[in-house]
Amino acid sequence: MPFARDKSRLTPESAPSDLAWRVMGLVNLYRLLVAVGLFAASRFEISRELLDISQPRELALICAAYIVAGAGLILLRRLPGLGLRPLALAHALIDSAAIGCILWASGGVASGLGILLLLPVGAMALLASNLDAFFMAAIASVAVLLQQILVQLANPDGQVAYLGAGLLGVVIFITALSVRPLANRLLASEALVRRQEVDLENLAQLSQYIVQHLRESILVVDEEDRIRLINESAAELLGDASAWPGNLLGECSPRLLFLLTGWRQRGRTENGGTFTAADGARLVRPHFARLGGRDPAPVIVFLEDTSQFDEKVQQSKLAALGRLSASIAHEMRNPLGAMSNAGQLLAVSAALADGDRRLTQIIRDNGERVSRIIENVLELSRRGANQPERLDLNAWLAEFHEEYCATLQLPPGMLRIQEPPAAAGMLEVRADPSQLRQVLWNLCQNAFTHGRSAAGPAQPVQIRHGRLASNGRPFLEVLDAGPGVPGDEVERIFEPFFTRAARGTGLGLFLARELAQANGATLLYEPRPGGGSVFRLVFTDPARWET
Repeated sequence: MPFARDKSRLTPESAPSDLAWRVMGLVNLYRLLVAVGLFAASRFEISRELLDISQPRELALICAAYIVAGAGLILLRRLPGLGLRPLALAHALIDSAAIGCILWASGGVASGLGILLLLPVGAMALLASNLDAFFMAAIASVAVLLQQILVQLANPDGQVAYLGAGLLGVVIFITALSVRPLANRLLASEALVRRQEVDLENLAQLSQYIVQHLRESILVVDEEDRIRLINESAAELLGDASAWPGNLLGECSPRLLFLLTGWRQRGRTENGGTFTAADGARLVRPHFARLGGRDPAPVIVFLEDTSQFDEKVQQSKLAALGRLSASIAHEMRNPLGAMSNAGQLLAVSAALADGDRRLTQIIRDNGERVSRIIENVLELSRRGANQPERLDLNAWLAEFHEEYCATLQLPPGMLRIQEPPAAAGMLEVRADPSQLRQVLWNLCQNAFTHGRSAAGPAQPVQIRHGRLASNGRPFLEVLDAGPGVPGDEVERIFEPFFTRAARGTGLGLFLARELAQANGATLLYEPRPGGGSVFRLVFTDPARWET
């Protein structure tokens, strides 16, 4: 990463500073005004009498030459590699010669135009070293004396004004030397400002470098919900096509804008919501923090890729579940079996009343439910290392469809497989066939169970597969036409033992996600447009498979 260089140590002789260019620009303007003004004065009788111009024709020629010389000085500064010292000396020489000639054409020091030398000499002395300032003052004083000698030679009977010329030369020396302390202060101040500018530029570059290369995904959103800063990892999560500084947040991630708006409305308390990344294969959890004391204030957003965290805790979670399931097997199955058998024997008793028989049925039903929960947990704990294989997804789905429909005796058309577009080509995935079968079986069973209204008939379930448009990763979707998942339950449907069904165990989706993660895939939920649910299984990128 290139950093700005500190140029505050450059000497006046090596490179003109911003201060030097500004001073020279003001002197150029002053030179133009003086030359044009005196040229105009030489053309009118009243101004010639007022300024006591003795040689108006010569004064006009001198002013014209002065204008040309000033233009040459402006062009001279554009020469590459020309230092400050030659420029300052050239300015001093031309100003001294031109104003000396103007004094001669105006009748000498008595005209009072000698004061015009003070500003250019003082300005150039401000930019020069002590020795050069003394030299510039000497040149100006010599120019004053020479013009006075020429005036005296042209008019021997005129008034002698050598004393005035000498006093003007003394004033020029005083002016040139008195600006040196001011020049030193200005140069020191400019050097300090330059160092501070370099430091600020380097800090800005360093901050930009750190933000862009952080593993954390960060973006800053202003009060108008417009992205002001975003690093590479955050842009990858939101989609490189629309996530850039200056773009509206809602254009690249409407879900993230919804979560941010909710966070602001709830008084900036953590909302715990998630959204799907642009690649469709990851869940992202945003964390918001206010920047500054304004209200509304900009917000810094940290995007947490939950899949990375899930991978880290998966092994410890499965180990804990294994210990839990072993305990359940030993401590609960035998008492549960005894309770169920007792309920069955009690139900066949002839002396049992109808109300009591209903109670025994409740005991049996809930015993079966607890038994299913134990079996699901044991199935999860007994799962060994997966054995992934390369599967032709089209052929595998055809076999699964035939087996599922035959096992559950589904009417024709209740489970439909949508053919992928021809452009998708052969869809090959890498997964354990038995575990993939269990994942899809659970998703389909969940769709038939929950994908229908309370009073309506069962609706067909659709299986769709293909490649994601964003990154080409294979995916598999199970779609139903039911009421969908309420917004406040979206974050909980993959939690163990969470269910809305009276006889459900709440482990189907949890087990499906665990098996998907074990195969390097991601199981996501999103509402279906028009009503219903979509459960999407995104497989690993084929380009990253181990050979």
